[in-house]
Amino acid sequence: MDIYFISLGCDKNLVDSENMLGILHENGYSITDDELMADIIIVNTCCFIHDAKEESIQTILEMAQYKEIGKLKALIVTGCLAERYKDEILKEIPEVDALLGTTGFTEILKVVEEVLEGNRSTYFADLKQLPKNKSKRILSSISHYSYLKIAEGCDKHCTYCIIPKVRGNYRSRPMEDLLEEARYLASQGIKELIIVAQETTLYGTDIYGKKTLPDLLRKLCEIEGIEWIRLLYCYPEEITLELIDVIKSESKICKYLDIPIQHCSDRILKLMGRRTSKEDIIGIVNSLREEIPDITLRTTLITGFPTETDDEHQELLNFIKELRFERLGVFTYSKEEDTPAALLKPQITAKIKKARQKQLMELQQSIVFELCDSYIGREFEVIIEGRIADKEDVYVGRTYMDGPQVDGYIFINSEDDLMSGDIVRAKVTGANNYDLIGDIVKGSAE
Repeated sequence: MDIYFISLGCDKNLVDSENMLGILHENGYSITDDELMADIIIVNTCCFIHDAKEESIQTILEMAQYKEIGKLKALIVTGCLAERYKDEILKEIPEVDALLGTTGFTEILKVVEEVLEGNRSTYFADLKQLPKNKSKRILSSISHYSYLKIAEGCDKHCTYCIIPKVRGNYRSRPMEDLLEEARYLASQGIKELIIVAQETTLYGTDIYGKKTLPDLLRKLCEIEGIEWIRLLYCYPEEITLELIDVIKSESKICKYLDIPIQHCSDRILKLMGRRTSKEDIIGIVNSLREEIPDITLRTTLITGFPTETDDEHQELLNFIKELRFERLGVFTYSKEEDTPAALLKPQITAKIKKARQKQLMELQQSIVFELCDSYIGREFEVIIEGRIADKEDVYVGRTYMDGPQVDGYIFINSEDDLMSGDIVRAKVTGANNYDLIGDIVKGSAE
């Protein structure tokens, strides 16, 4: 039996997909990259915002066609869309043979076997349950980096967000399980470990009674083969002095922190259900930069939140000018049913939201371009992603300042024969918009 797997949405969803792949592979199923050859297609879906829902639904409908033009025997839908809209999917898309909720992915084998016996199957576990997978993950791509999901769910209940309703409350994974998984990933050639959860900074509070992310990071740093550790999704109000000290003192931890702030207006932050004020955010950013001068800060913003005024939009523009985040992304507000923010009035029109997003991103672009120019002449460690296909001596890589898939690259000229995952030292010689250009420092290849 050949299985074709599609994973949509965030990196946390990707980890679930890789766990399901591992379970199926361990039980004799083969993985194919050709939809036409698939006996079973599994779509792991997302429903975080409107665009993600649309992508998930369109993908399901496209895969359903392979029952007519391929050899498809079963179409299985898993993940957030399945959890949130199970009744609608079963009613409106009869080609779907099974649904599997967000905390039930460990039952993928049982569901596959049921649909192959001709039964329409559904499995939805209690959202208070923490999925426990004993099979080894199958990494979905040949790469030198991988994600380590340290917790499931969220307790924050921001007014625009549906995640607690489809993922449940915050549940930390036991530290021994995480260390075992990290050692396995290192044995598979992973050099960069990216720590993810809906909120990483609260790790351990539910099972150990305190924030134990610093303890986890120290132990991860001891694992042979892991060279870089990158932290994502650290809510600003939960960043402690102990966490700052660990980032500062441990050489394997990238001096890079993702801190989603969403806005700076105190009124909008309160309406969002956020737990920081503008003053709090400025204080946290200043503290991080004072303690770790070379830190790269990434953040995300939501523009066009209901009732946001022109003055509050201008306040956000001024805030970005003042704080000059090294990395920043902007989402337009997505009205999600069953969330408090969906009931707020007035809702901002799509035209205004897009215009405000454009202004914010153009401002951020100018900041990043200036920062890239300032790096010329400096040397950085670079992890190699690969070689440029039509240029024999040009490689693409990333510095500690750039997370995979979301940030920029550095293009390196080198006569050395480099491999993906090699860590070298390079001197920046130029900048091209979001990307850097550099030369390898002789003798630095590992």
